[in-house]
Amino acid sequence: MKQWSERLERAQRQYSQLGNARLATGITALAVAGVSIGVSIIPAWWLIAPLGVFVVLAVLLHRLDRERETAARGVAYYEKAMGRIEDRWIGKGSQGERFRDSKHIYADDLDLFGRGSLFELLSTARTGAGERTLAEWLLTPGERDEVAARQEAVLELTPRIDLREEIALMGEDIRAAVDARVLAKWGAQPPIPFFKGARLMAAVLALAAVVTLGGFFAQRFPAAVFLVVVLAEMIFSFVVRPGVSEVKEAVSAPAHELGMLALLLGRLEGEKFTSARLQGLVAQLQMEGTTASHRIKRLTRLMELLDSAENMFFRPVAAMLLWVAQFAMAVEAWRTANGPRIGTWIAAVGEFEALCSLSTYAFERPDAVFAQLEKDGPLFDAEALRHPLIPAGVAIANDVRLGKDARLWIVSGSNMSGKSTLMRAVGLNAVLAWAGAPVACARLNISPLRIGASMSTHDSLADNRSRFYAEISRLRDVVELARGGHPTLFLLDELLSGTNSHDRRIGAEAVVRGLVERGAIGLVSTHDLALAEIASTLNGDAANVHFEDHLEGGEIRFDYRLRQGVVTRSNALELMRAVGLLRK
Repeated sequence: MKQWSERLERAQRQYSQLGNARLATGITALAVAGVSIGVSIIPAWWLIAPLGVFVVLAVLLHRLDRERETAARGVAYYEKAMGRIEDRWIGKGSQGERFRDSKHIYADDLDLFGRGSLFELLSTARTGAGERTLAEWLLTPGERDEVAARQEAVLELTPRIDLREEIALMGEDIRAAVDARVLAKWGAQPPIPFFKGARLMAAVLALAAVVTLGGFFAQRFPAAVFLVVVLAEMIFSFVVRPGVSEVKEAVSAPAHELGMLALLLGRLEGEKFTSARLQGLVAQLQMEGTTASHRIKRLTRLMELLDSAENMFFRPVAAMLLWVAQFAMAVEAWRTANGPRIGTWIAAVGEFEALCSLSTYAFERPDAVFAQLEKDGPLFDAEALRHPLIPAGVAIANDVRLGKDARLWIVSGSNMSGKSTLMRAVGLNAVLAWAGAPVACARLNISPLRIGASMSTHDSLADNRSRFYAEISRLRDVVELARGGHPTLFLLDELLSGTNSHDRRIGAEAVVRGLVERGAIGLVSTHDLALAEIASTLNGDAANVHFEDHLEGGEIRFDYRLRQGVVTRSNALELMRAVGLLRK
């Protein structure tokens, strides 16, 4: 970052100096003009020198302005990187709110999106396609072979700091501008019809107009010949006008956005990769011997020529040459030939950016490791598991082993002792593992798992639902996941806390028994020690674990260390006294 800061400071200093020089040159030019034109003391051609210097300074200032913008983006890029490394990243990145779905079976429970979310920590994508791909990976666990290929690609990209820096310096405006779905939809639309031979006829009429006009001025043809050609052009323009208008209306935004996307495509095309997944992405950008960025540059050039007809001085000539019709049909021919591939190009860029996001995370957290993806399960076997959103120097690591020794852990403990944090740590590391990212563990062996969580259910006035009804609706979704034959990891916080103890005990046992019998694994947290007795009814498939706290100097202290067995005390009364609800 020091290099970029020095570069920005130098560019700003030079810009200020040249700006003052340009001002002085402008004043000098005015003085010379007054002396030469006003009182005729010196020749007027003396103005050439200050005007020439003024033009040169203007060009240099324009270049310096671009240099300042590049340096500022470089500083911002490294400031964000240092923020992530030093755990100052919350609220400073893209939070992915547009991907948030309150009905998703674990997204809100595990804080995937929003301020301080996993998405905000991970995402460095420049385009909407990159953000969407990363969000989809977090929301849907990948297949084992696919995730293994992502891991290999992330490993290759992790040391490529230069590549990620170049992508970052392409500009923040790309993300806001490019709408991948709109571009793909535009490319896949049916061809806009023009009658057969329209492009050839347009070229012939334009050539005829030039020849007959030239012949008229050379006195080889009468004016009537040229006017006949113009009449034919008018008839032709009237016939093709609906199609031309449709092309112009549809192409403007996509062409502009594809032009910016070509920056990323060109950068990706120029790389040599060894991992199969990255090589496959580069291959998707090749089409009949030419690259995607080359084809997009062709479209950009066609659009520049089409837009040139708007110049008021060129407009009469453009009309005679059927300029708009010819280039509109050329644009449509480009779309017909290349449009079906636009979705593929965008998908390749999106996946490449998502992989770069994961590789940035891997580089900035060298202590993180890749999960060992097991075939057989269900299994979640983690050593020194931490919550990935808690700073490494603060997070307390615990071992969690589900599947071999026990399918269910019933986690008891007092308020704020770490039960919910443990469950989110398990869920988030499972999400990271099956997205292809490194995990916050010393080791993680994990089988294919579908995650179901009930941790953050709320009542809803809009849906006329109580908190308890929202909870049992989510529990139904988790149970249905297991019933569907999917290997399931369930995370149930304060199970059925919205009802009385008698119903809670019966309902909770029925739910967890059904999940375990269907092969699911998971954690259930509770304050109700009666629920801890469920473990003894599941024939060795369940175990009790707990967190403890202790009083120290009149304050409650937590060590967040997981222990075997059931907790033996509660801190609820101490907490109530601490906030003044009870007398000490």
